Amino acid sequence: MNGYDLWGHVATAAVFCFLGLGILGLVWAVLVKVLPFSLRKEIEVDQNTSLGIVLGCLILGISIIIAAAIHG
Repeated sequence: MNGYDLWGHVATAAVFCFLGLGILGLVWAVLVKVLPFSLRKEIEVDQNTSLGIVLGCLILGISIIIAAAIHG
């Protein structure tokens, strides 16, 4: 494996990384628009721990799906 192959793989990984982050951000923006309450208020002000756990699980699930789609 020469240097060119390595940088090609690094560039591909960076592209997929930014693509995955963009999709995750898009899902988060849709979630904020769809929910009938403010996520920031529920988590920061009301200290809703269960909502934080559910959102964390949702983000992990979407991340696994994106990673599986990229990995092929």
